Amino acid sequence: METGLLTNGSSVVPDGTLDGPHHLPLGDRPVVLKFGGTSVGKFAPEIAQICFLLKAIEYATRKSSQIDPTHDYRSILSVLEAEHIDAARSIAASEISQRFQNSVIAQFRDLEGLLDKIDTVDPHVEDQVVSVGEKLSSLLLAALLEDRGIPSQYVDLSEIIQFPVPKHLSQKFYQDVSAVFGQHLSQYTTQVPVITGFFGRLPGGLVQSLGRGYSDLCAALVAVGLQATELQVWKEVDGIFTADPRKVPTARLLSSLTPDEAGELTFYGSEVIHNFTLEQCVPSIPIRIKNVLRPHSAGTIIEPKRSKDRDYYRAQRPKRPTAVTVKSKITIVNVHSNRKVDSPAFLEQICRILAKNSLAVDLFEKNECHVSIAVHSEDKIVRTSHGGENKFQTQDDLLQKAVSELEVYGVVDVVYGMAILSLIGGGLKRSIGIAGRFFTALGDNNINIEMISQGASEINISCVIEERECNRALNVVHSELFTYLD
Repeated sequence: METGLLTNGSSVVPDGTLDGPHHLPLGDRPVVLKFGGTSVGKFAPEIAQICFLLKAIEYATRKSSQIDPTHDYRSILSVLEAEHIDAARSIAASEISQRFQNSVIAQFRDLEGLLDKIDTVDPHVEDQVVSVGEKLSSLLLAALLEDRGIPSQYVDLSEIIQFPVPKHLSQKFYQDVSAVFGQHLSQYTTQVPVITGFFGRLPGGLVQSLGRGYSDLCAALVAVGLQATELQVWKEVDGIFTADPRKVPTARLLSSLTPDEAGELTFYGSEVIHNFTLEQCVPSIPIRIKNVLRPHSAGTIIEPKRSKDRDYYRAQRPKRPTAVTVKSKITIVNVHSNRKVDSPAFLEQICRILAKNSLAVDLFEKNECHVSIAVHSEDKIVRTSHGGENKFQTQDDLLQKAVSELEVYGVVDVVYGMAILSLIGGGLKRSIGIAGRFFTALGDNNINIEMISQGASEINISCVIEERECNRALNVVHSELFTYLD
């Protein structure tokens, strides 16, 4: 569950006051603050300096999509309801506390009524269940703000889409949703809206259609709809670093980076920002990553895309890249063919088999009689649809099925336990010597390279290494290209 909080360019500081005017929460150019479920669940007091620990909310969301209608779910709901009622003790004003408790009771009664009537959990039912966690967290945060003298309003966006939704979601759909958000939220001129990240009903279900990133997308659409000064995404880290600071002690905080760099970092393993958010905001809205525990830190800003970015980086020719990241749980699929594999039909069949089995290709390499494919594979449950019937399989089941189909075209071998190590930076392709230093650093430290990829992106050099070497490779490359590079 996710919560969005809108303020008029103000932020909460440690003493619980606002560093800007709070008599008019939504001005002409508000700031949109997005808090994720983990932050709300673990650091609610720091989010507004007025909340307390909400781990039960994260638990509710995680469990909601796994509810078995034949199971005694009432005992689970009873415990969660009691914990949320208990949360009202942190609200001093009795009237606000009672109103919050009544809202909690109503949410759980509605959820029980829904689960009592269903036989199977389809995507729309899953959406309704998952949305309850967001509603509860938003209700609590709105009540706590109100209790501290900050005018606020809980806003449920779950029924806001009242126009026909196309089967295939296009940019036109997102623009329409953004306009509706802006029109609806602009009415709160004297209150701070606390918004659920869950919005509307989509043909295949919101969660299934957009995945876990739907709340990030909601925040971005709200920011665009309100023409916000910036979108702030609050996490548990100070911002974006040159490497994962948990693995590389010498990693440095980046003050800024481009949308392209942020997108590459996200795809290749760094949990920076969801691509949905970047796609909607980069034309006009800056995105700032900030730390829930250190609200005074400036964080990292992702500036709107400039038309002259490419020329700028060509002129600058930076001596060092922006960041190094790693994506683990990679599997290499090698197809050895007895015939030439450069025919378009052969490559089409390879891609068709991978797509049919829900396997996304991270890296692709081929020569005359050989194709190597790097796919992200972990033992997790995925939903597939066959003839209108939903089925569940592990990712590895799908990988094995794909391998069986690929064997028609040649000998197939699979290499598990690999990882993609990526060097990210604007104009990296044109930075003479960087690639050489990158691969030399790995070779000098006896880290073997399975695959190499450069060329598809001007800002990315990637290679595949053994997963067990990930942390060592990160530190080796960071030392060579960030710490000691002249």
